[in-house]
Amino acid sequence: MHPSTIRRGIAPLLLLTTMLWLFGCDTKRISELEEGVATEADVRARFGEPENVWDTSAGRVFEYNRQPQGQKNYMITIGPDGKMSALRQVLTPENFAKVTPGMPAEDVRRLLGKPAKRTPYPLKNQTEWEWRWMQPPNSPMVFTATVDDAQRVVSAASSPDRAAEAP
Repeated sequence: MHPSTIRRGIAPLLLLTTMLWLFGCDTKRISELEEGVATEADVRARFGEPENVWDTSAGRVFEYNRQPQGQKNYMITIGPDGKMSALRQVLTPENFAKVTPGMPAEDVRRLLGKPAKRTPYPLKNQTEWEWRWMQPPNSPMVFTATVDDAQRVVSAASSPDRAAEAP
Protein backbone atom coordinates (compact mmCIF):
# COMPACT_ATOMS: atom_id res chain seq x y z
CA MET A 1 0.00 0.00 0.00
CA HIS A 2 1.28 3.50 -0.84
CA PRO A 3 2.36 5.62 2.20
CA SER A 4 -0.01 8.48 1.29
CA THR A 5 -2.93 6.04 1.29
CA ILE A 6 -1.93 4.82 4.73
CA ARG A 7 -1.63 8.41 6.03
CA ARG A 8 -5.09 9.29 4.67
CA GLY A 9 -6.51 6.26 6.48
CA ILE A 10 -4.73 7.00 9.75
CA ALA A 11 -5.62 10.71 10.00
CA PRO A 12 -9.40 10.20 10.41
CA LEU A 13 -8.75 7.39 12.89
CA LEU A 14 -6.51 9.64 15.00
CA LEU A 15 -9.10 12.43 14.90
CA LEU A 16 -11.86 10.03 15.99
CA THR A 17 -9.69 8.63 18.79
CA THR A 18 -8.90 12.14 20.04
CA MET A 19 -12.57 13.17 19.96
CA LEU A 20 -13.64 10.03 21.84
CA TRP A 21 -10.90 10.59 24.40
CA LEU A 22 -11.98 14.21 24.93
CA PHE A 23 -15.64 13.22 25.20
CA GLY A 24 -14.86 10.40 27.60
CA CYS A 25 -12.71 12.66 29.76
CA ASP A 26 -15.40 15.36 29.91
CA THR A 27 -18.06 12.82 30.89
CA LYS A 28 -15.86 11.55 33.73
CA ARG A 29 -14.97 15.08 34.86
CA ILE A 30 -18.61 16.16 34.88
CA SER A 31 -19.68 13.09 36.86
CA GLU A 32 -17.13 14.01 39.56
CA LEU A 33 -18.64 17.49 40.10
CA GLU A 34 -21.88 18.09 41.98
CA GLU A 35 -23.72 21.40 41.85
CA GLY A 36 -23.80 23.08 45.27
CA VAL A 37 -20.99 20.85 46.55
CA ALA A 38 -17.99 21.14 44.21
CA THR A 39 -15.71 24.12 44.80
CA GLU A 40 -13.79 26.32 42.36
CA ALA A 41 -10.68 24.29 43.25
CA ASP A 42 -12.53 21.06 42.35
CA VAL A 43 -13.56 22.52 38.97
CA ARG A 44 -10.03 23.69 38.20
CA ALA A 45 -8.58 20.34 39.28
CA ARG A 46 -10.81 18.50 36.81
CA PHE A 47 -11.05 20.93 33.89
CA GLY A 48 -7.86 23.00 34.28
CA GLU A 49 -7.59 26.70 33.54
CA PRO A 50 -10.67 28.14 31.83
CA GLU A 51 -10.50 29.70 28.36
CA ASN A 52 -12.15 32.81 29.80
CA VAL A 53 -13.67 34.01 33.09
CA TRP A 54 -16.55 36.47 33.38
CA ASP A 55 -17.85 38.15 36.52
CA THR A 56 -21.65 38.19 36.68
CA SER A 57 -24.31 38.88 39.29
CA ALA A 58 -24.62 35.10 39.79
CA GLY A 59 -20.87 34.70 40.41
CA ARG A 60 -17.96 33.90 38.13
CA VAL A 61 -18.51 31.98 34.88
CA PHE A 62 -15.68 29.79 33.60
CA GLU A 63 -15.59 28.91 29.90
CA TYR A 64 -14.22 25.52 28.89
CA ASN A 65 -14.05 25.47 25.12
CA ARG A 66 -13.95 22.23 23.11
CA GLN A 67 -13.82 23.92 19.67
CA PRO A 68 -12.68 23.33 16.94
CA GLN A 69 -12.17 19.55 17.42
CA GLY A 70 -15.11 19.03 19.74
CA GLN A 71 -18.77 19.91 19.44
CA LYS A 72 -19.38 21.26 22.93
CA ASN A 73 -18.55 24.29 25.02
CA TYR A 74 -19.07 24.27 28.78
CA MET A 75 -19.87 27.21 31.04
CA ILE A 76 -19.38 26.54 34.73
CA THR A 77 -20.72 29.05 37.25
CA ILE A 78 -19.02 29.47 40.61
CA GLY A 79 -21.40 31.20 43.02
CA PRO A 80 -20.48 33.89 45.54
CA ASP A 81 -20.09 31.11 48.14
CA GLY A 82 -17.25 29.54 46.08
CA LYS A 83 -19.34 26.50 45.13
CA MET A 84 -20.25 25.38 41.63
CA SER A 85 -23.85 26.45 41.03
CA ALA A 86 -24.17 25.39 37.37
CA LEU A 87 -22.39 23.33 34.72
CA ARG A 88 -23.92 23.69 31.27
CA GLN A 89 -23.08 22.61 27.73
CA VAL A 90 -24.02 25.80 25.90
CA LEU A 91 -24.04 24.80 22.22
CA THR A 92 -27.78 24.10 22.10
CA PRO A 93 -30.69 25.07 19.85
CA GLU A 94 -32.17 27.02 22.80
CA ASN A 95 -29.05 29.20 23.08
CA PHE A 96 -28.73 29.61 19.32
CA ALA A 97 -32.31 30.96 19.26
CA LYS A 98 -31.18 33.77 21.61
CA VAL A 99 -28.68 35.05 19.02
CA THR A 100 -30.59 37.74 17.12
CA PRO A 101 -29.72 40.60 14.76
CA GLY A 102 -28.37 43.61 16.63
CA MET A 103 -27.03 41.55 19.53
CA PRO A 104 -23.52 42.63 20.63
CA ALA A 105 -20.81 40.16 19.61
CA GLU A 106 -19.47 40.10 23.19
CA ASP A 107 -22.88 38.83 24.39
CA VAL A 108 -22.72 36.02 21.80
CA ARG A 109 -19.22 35.14 23.02
CA ARG A 110 -20.43 34.98 26.63
CA LEU A 111 -23.43 32.87 25.63
CA LEU A 112 -21.72 30.33 23.34
CA GLY A 113 -18.02 30.57 24.13
CA LYS A 114 -15.16 31.00 21.72
CA PRO A 115 -16.07 30.06 18.14
CA ALA A 116 -14.32 27.22 16.32
CA LYS A 117 -13.57 29.48 13.38
CA ARG A 118 -13.71 33.15 12.41
CA THR A 119 -13.80 34.02 8.71
CA PRO A 120 -13.44 37.71 7.79
CA TYR A 121 -15.10 39.14 4.68
CA PRO A 122 -13.39 42.55 4.33
CA LEU A 123 -15.41 43.70 1.32
CA LYS A 124 -18.64 43.17 3.26
CA ASN A 125 -17.16 44.51 6.52
CA GLN A 126 -18.35 41.32 8.21
CA THR A 127 -16.93 38.27 9.96
CA GLU A 128 -18.56 34.85 10.26
CA TRP A 129 -18.20 33.12 13.61
CA GLU A 130 -18.79 29.34 13.54
CA TRP A 131 -19.41 26.78 16.27
CA ARG A 132 -19.57 23.04 15.63
CA TRP A 133 -22.31 21.24 17.52
CA MET A 134 -24.28 18.02 17.57
CA GLN A 135 -28.03 18.11 16.96
CA PRO A 136 -29.61 15.19 18.81
CA PRO A 137 -29.46 12.36 18.30
CA ASN A 138 -26.26 12.54 16.17
CA SER A 139 -26.39 15.11 13.35
CA PRO A 140 -23.20 17.22 13.09
CA MET A 141 -24.12 20.88 12.61
CA VAL A 142 -22.51 24.31 12.33
CA PHE A 143 -24.03 27.43 13.88
CA THR A 144 -22.92 30.63 12.14
CA ALA A 145 -23.31 34.18 13.45
CA THR A 146 -22.36 36.96 11.04
CA VAL A 147 -20.95 40.00 12.85
CA ASP A 148 -20.43 43.46 11.30
CA ASP A 149 -17.63 45.97 11.93
CA ALA A 150 -19.69 47.54 14.72
CA GLN A 151 -19.48 44.14 16.49
CA ARG A 152 -23.21 43.49 16.17
CA VAL A 153 -24.90 40.35 14.87
CA VAL A 154 -26.25 40.74 11.33
CA SER A 155 -27.63 37.21 10.92
CA ALA A 156 -27.44 33.75 12.49
CA ALA A 157 -28.37 30.24 11.36
CA SER A 158 -27.51 26.55 11.69
CA SER A 159 -26.72 24.21 8.83
CA PRO A 160 -25.39 20.66 8.43
CA ASP A 161 -21.65 20.36 9.05
CA ARG A 162 -20.34 19.49 5.59
CA ALA A 163 -16.81 19.00 6.92
CA ALA A 164 -18.06 16.14 9.12
CA GLU A 165 -19.60 14.45 6.05
CA ALA A 166 -16.35 14.56 3.99
CA PRO A 167 -14.67 11.17 3.41
